Amino acid sequence: MKFHCYTLGCKVNQYETQAMEQQLTALGHEAAAEEDCDVLIVNTCTVTSVADRKNRTLIHRLRREHPQAILGVCGCYAQVSTDEVRAMGADVISGSGGRQEFVQLLLQAYRERTQLVSVDQALRRRSFEILPAGGLSTRTRAMLKVQDGCSNFCTYCIIPYARGPVRSLLRKDAVEQTKTLAAAGYREIVVTGIEIASWGWDLKDGSRFTDLAEAICAAAPQARIRLGSLEPRIVDEDFCQRLSRFDNFCPQFHLSLQSGSDTVLARMRRKYDSARYLESVALLKRFFPGCAITTDLIVGFPGETEREFAESLAFAETCGFSAMHIFPYSRRAGTPADAMPDQISKAVKSARAARASEVAAKLRERYDAALIGTVQEVLFEQIEDGFFTGHAGNYVKVYARGDGLHNIARSVRITALRPDGVEGELV
Repeated sequence: MKFHCYTLGCKVNQYETQAMEQQLTALGHEAAAEEDCDVLIVNTCTVTSVADRKNRTLIHRLRREHPQAILGVCGCYAQVSTDEVRAMGADVISGSGGRQEFVQLLLQAYRERTQLVSVDQALRRRSFEILPAGGLSTRTRAMLKVQDGCSNFCTYCIIPYARGPVRSLLRKDAVEQTKTLAAAGYREIVVTGIEIASWGWDLKDGSRFTDLAEAICAAAPQARIRLGSLEPRIVDEDFCQRLSRFDNFCPQFHLSLQSGSDTVLARMRRKYDSARYLESVALLKRFFPGCAITTDLIVGFPGETEREFAESLAFAETCGFSAMHIFPYSRRAGTPADAMPDQISKAVKSARAARASEVAAKLRERYDAALIGTVQEVLFEQIEDGFFTGHAGNYVKVYARGDGLHNIARSVRITALRPDGVEGELV
């Protein structure tokens, strides 16, 4: 059987798709181009209405262009909008959990040419599904999923309902998977989850995410360890002191912000204010000099005034982010924010997103320009336009000329800016 996978959304979805690829290839099946496949798999996202539209567009196209193929749809959109997916003609439907069961359902549907649906109630989940970590052999960077679910219930977010409560991979299992990935030749491991800062809450043994991150760094000293998105509350002096001791720990931190206005943060039901967030930024810059701090910013949240929006932009300048992902607020049925008064018009949201993007571009250029003349350790991944490209520990993309650099880490002296990163010379 030949199969092809599509992944929409976050790094957790990417991880889970890679795990399904590994399961299928281990059973003797072959990954192939879309037009040659017997089975097509779509791993969906539902974080915004825009994500839902992308899901629908892709599913409709695949069903229309490949009527004879088995079409399997899983992920968060399939979890919360099962009937919509069924109406689009999917043969196999599974939600945001049970990836091993989903693979077996795909094989059954391929054999029997029948429609199969298996979607549980996410809020009742209590166990963490262990899947094979890593990816296909050509990949340089591996993802290690250590946590699933979220219990924050921010007013704009559907994910707690789609993913269920916090569940953690046991520390010993995370360490074992880390060692396996390093032994397989992966040079960088990205620790990911839906909300990794909450790792350990469900274990009720006093374990916290800093303990896990420290254990993972120690387990694979020959591999770079990079963290996924973090809640700023996890960043305290203990976190910084312990992780700054590891040479293989990447000094890049994606701290979710969403708004720099305290009144908007309160309406979002975030668990911090701007002062606490700025405390985390200051700690990271003190313990990891030159580190990259990246973030997400939602503009046009219900009731956001021009003054609140200006506060967000000013706060971003104060933090000095190296990169910002800008999202116009997207209404999501089933969330408290969808029912809030004073919804912002699309035109205003678009205008604010454009202004925020200008600030983001300026901050990124400022950060990248400060790298000129420095030496960065770069893990090279592929060839582009005659250059080898890879990422420094701070996740800035680096271009350099050289031969045979795939999956090799080399020191590079940064010499110039590029539109999407920097250029340098091998040292």
